[in-house]
Amino acid sequence: MSQTFPKSLYIHIPFCKRRCFYCDFAITTGGENLKQQYVDVLCQEIALTVKEIPPMAALQTIFFGGGTPSLLSVKQLEKILEAIAKYFAIASNVDISLEANAGTVSLESLQGYRSLGVNRISLGAQAFQQELLDACGRGHSVAEIYEAVDAIKNAGFENFSLDLISGLPHQSMADWQDSLQKAIALEPKHLSIYDLTIEEGTAFGKRYQAGDNPLPTESHTVEMYIFAHDLLPSVGYEHYEISNYAQSGYQSKHNLNYWHNQPFYGVGMGATSYINRQRIDRPQKMRQYLDAIALWQSTGIGFTAPMIEPMEELMDSLMQGLRLAEGLSLNALQETYGKELCDRALQILDHYREQDWVRFVEHAEDVRIMLVSPDGWLFSDIVIADLYENL
Repeated sequence: MSQTFPKSLYIHIPFCKRRCFYCDFAITTGGENLKQQYVDVLCQEIALTVKEIPPMAALQTIFFGGGTPSLLSVKQLEKILEAIAKYFAIASNVDISLEANAGTVSLESLQGYRSLGVNRISLGAQAFQQELLDACGRGHSVAEIYEAVDAIKNAGFENFSLDLISGLPHQSMADWQDSLQKAIALEPKHLSIYDLTIEEGTAFGKRYQAGDNPLPTESHTVEMYIFAHDLLPSVGYEHYEISNYAQSGYQSKHNLNYWHNQPFYGVGMGATSYINRQRIDRPQKMRQYLDAIALWQSTGIGFTAPMIEPMEELMDSLMQGLRLAEGLSLNALQETYGKELCDRALQILDHYREQDWVRFVEHAEDVRIMLVSPDGWLFSDIVIADLYENL
């Protein structure tokens, strides 16, 4: 069983002005000195990574995620991109995405990012009601969302995405409809719509239990999902993945790599890489991450993890691929994992055809396995849990 060569690189930038109340990501609120130290160490990790796993294909996508990558200065981003260009071949049509938050970008910074080759911005808006932004600790205003989008457009970015969250505390259906309409009016090429998850250890995790007041009920969040599912395609956005919508030609190329369960490089605090059938996690805390890179630099001992077994890899492919409207190719699964394992998966999935959550669609000389939207996507957790327990 072999993998293709990695063609994507994820870079984690963990800095934030503050931690949002729902966030359980690997972040820090450190100051400028720590930020510069982190950039220096990150560039060291890039060099060490390539020495250990030399790239065999040009990068097609580079993604700066966080955290808030837009807190980097243009010079700091330039240093990271120079390190990447030094050690990797980069495709001429590479997609370079950078996550940003309202209140952290300016026309000047965005023009600087664009001059370095960044060609896609993913902006965290989350809601268009100030009381909801305040309720989830966003630390920016609605006005700053509009200012950020104006700056993105004026800096020459045609390709930008907006993030919205449904199921926020005190969020009504009218609020949700209003946020969607205002997001559409800003004409992003892409929209990511996430249902709030209450994570243990977060501020929300300490305050709320899922479904309890002031959180919307499950039936209300389902209504929000279906409303977006019905509205956005009617105004030109394809619902191509459970949580993502795009105008034609503007799907997230980097995230498609994940959903197709393809290998990728990952660097930075809390980042994960997936290469040679190993998923390797970096430390989630800054001190541990800095120490780990220093150890790697001095001893040659880097990050490692056990090889993923074929069963687990098939499970990952099913879990990721069923998120996509296009589904999965049965031929490709059988070629990679063998007929016996795939037949066991099909037997489990066949049960959900009766509920019309799953379909097997003949396509040329292949069969596409897909969840039926919206019900299959709404109940995808049940389908995936069944696969985990019984495959």
